Amino acid sequence: MTPPLAVLLSAVVLVIAGLHAYWGLGGCWPATSAERLAKAVVGRTSIRHMPSPGACFLVAAMLAGVAAWPLFAAGLVPEPWPRRLTVLAGIGVAAVFVGRGLAGYTSAWRRRFSEEPFARLDRLVYSPLCLLLGAGYTALLFADRIP
Repeated sequence: MTPPLAVLLSAVVLVIAGLHAYWGLGGCWPATSAERLAKAVVGRTSIRHMPSPGACFLVAAMLAGVAAWPLFAAGLVPEPWPRRLTVLAGIGVAAVFVGRGLAGYTSAWRRRFSEEPFARLDRLVYSPLCLLLGAGYTALLFADRIP
């Protein structure tokens, strides 16, 4: 089960990284304009523009690194560092995904990110996806410890 889960997690996060890189290049899919895209994927109250290309590329690069982690964790790619660093990174990544997923259901988050359609998409897609990714990363962390 570990290798298929690792490949699935890696692929999903890599697609998300690719979307961020595409947005950094000025793309606006799945919306029809940069303003509509910002309202759908950023969601801050009264947002009118996407973050800078540099910010989009930074997120894309970070996500690409996060996409590589499951491949190291499952032993599909050799680790060029001590195993404990892979485990520590996995704990951090899992915590960020779970934290982001849970945050989407708090009233403070809802007040700060209330722009539609983001608020609806966050409840239905973004937060649940983050929780699933967090669960997947956590499962990989414990996969070699469960008989």
